[in-house]
Amino acid sequence: MNKCFAFFLLLTAGFFNVLQAQTQHSYQEDIGTIRNYDKIYAPPENPILFIGSSSIRKWDDLERVFSHYVVLNRGFGGAELNDVTYFAEDIIFPYHPRQIIIYAGENDLPDEVTTADSVLARFKNLYACIRAKLPVVPIVYISIKPSPVRERFFEKAQAANKLIAGFLAGEQNTRFLDLYSLMLDKSKRPRKELFVGDMLHMNRKGYAIWEAAVKPYLLEPR
Repeated sequence: MNKCFAFFLLLTAGFFNVLQAQTQHSYQEDIGTIRNYDKIYAPPENPILFIGSSSIRKWDDLERVFSHYVVLNRGFGGAELNDVTYFAEDIIFPYHPRQIIIYAGENDLPDEVTTADSVLARFKNLYACIRAKLPVVPIVYISIKPSPVRERFFEKAQAANKLIAGFLAGEQNTRFLDLYSLMLDKSKRPRKELFVGDMLHMNRKGYAIWEAAVKPYLLEPR
């Protein structure tokens, strides 16, 4: 068992969720692909590391649009917060990032048992895992976005965003980036034109909003 996940086991009280994450090996192939890719193409030193679910993974031009900042995309599709924690030894620490940008938590919402408090607890586990090895590296958390297909979970998403924002407000070298409100229309409805046909993943218009919002918070290269 990797050290970070062992740390996660000690912190969490939800052992069922832990066991679920531990046996959830559907992402092992994705992680293996990342490892093999790193053997062929050496990743940049001390990059700004983007991690999380498919909203990060599918940001196809991420490394190009932020090339000046030297960034690295290590998102993997379908990831929940527990999954990011579980694979931290593979997708975070080997790169010695100088800054970490996180988008995860949206895929936790459809589970009816999961509450906003659950999402916060899982985020705290991930945060503690990172801080155990990277105590001062700046962290930016991108808020859960309002995907139209998950509209029935919007109340939970907003509550989770609020809880995570409140938690990070008391932490050093962190930033909560609210993109939820930027993706709503004047009637506070999700802007469907920002999404592809599945109404879950974003199109270029959606990523343009993310690009403009994230850029001011990226650290300049050393």
